[in-house]
Amino acid sequence: MSLPELFLQRLSRIVPPERFEDCVSTFREPLAVGARVNTLLAEHEVVLEGLRTTGFEVHPVAWYPDAFWVPPQQREALLASDWVQNALVYVQNLSSMIPPLVLAPQPGEEVLDLCAAPGGKTLQLAAMMRDGGQLVAVEAVRTRFYKLRENLRRHGAGFVQTVQAEGEWLWKRWKGRFDAVLLDAPCSSEARFREDEPDTYRYWSLKKIGDMVRKQKSLIYSAIQCLKSGGRLVYCTCTFAPEENEGIIAHALKKFGDAIEVLPLPLPVEGMVSALSEWDGHVFPDAVRHARRILPSPQMEGFFVCLIRKREDSDDTT
Repeated sequence: MSLPELFLQRLSRIVPPERFEDCVSTFREPLAVGARVNTLLAEHEVVLEGLRTTGFEVHPVAWYPDAFWVPPQQREALLASDWVQNALVYVQNLSSMIPPLVLAPQPGEEVLDLCAAPGGKTLQLAAMMRDGGQLVAVEAVRTRFYKLRENLRRHGAGFVQTVQAEGEWLWKRWKGRFDAVLLDAPCSSEARFREDEPDTYRYWSLKKIGDMVRKQKSLIYSAIQCLKSGGRLVYCTCTFAPEENEGIIAHALKKFGDAIEVLPLPLPVEGMVSALSEWDGHVFPDAVRHARRILPSPQMEGFFVCLIRKREDSDDTT
């Protein structure tokens, strides 16, 4: 099988023309293995040096000292290594490490991870906070919830409060509570398509995108309502579909008006481009352009990230 033709047609309108062929090649070429030192249990310098002395080709990441990548041919060896088995290293695509860095939790803050399983971003937030505040991780699906909880325990983040619940409705319980919310929204996962793995795209369709959009609108409404005035939200997905990215931010701006604002991303990452200004005849508000797309590369999957602040003068009545 090959990637859906409609998907490729859409992608050619999303990615800059000069990057399109390189982008498509990432769906068939082996990707580098991204990973992060679990600083809840280890010092990153000790782990990185240990990896090198045991034969791993460790490449640092300029924008995140705790992150690194190894060549794709070392994937199985890394996964089987004591570093991973003893929870000192967490294997995760580098793109997925960007949202917690953008959210930048501060000591003493209350932070919510609204769609947390399997827990990679929660663990990163926990390492950044080091128990200096309250971190709540939510997952709706029972099996994924227990996997999340075990993942947190095994990696030294047992202090994280875990809640099994539908994120769309939590604003009724937690309205105005949190300083920061991470919403890694369920999506059509287009950035994770692999040409040699048909199951990754077998069920892709415009209908699936539409189904995801309905869920994402409910989740971003809940996330914003859970914020205190002055609080911040990072919305992110691992898909290219503008309906699930720029379209959701435009929807939130229309829904909340002046109560929220989109902020520039404070993190320089290679391969970042501005969000789209329009799609299929729909012109997005200028503020949406502050959001960023991470174009896929041999080291990173595609990603979409947006930083939103709830204004101080919000009356929380929307």
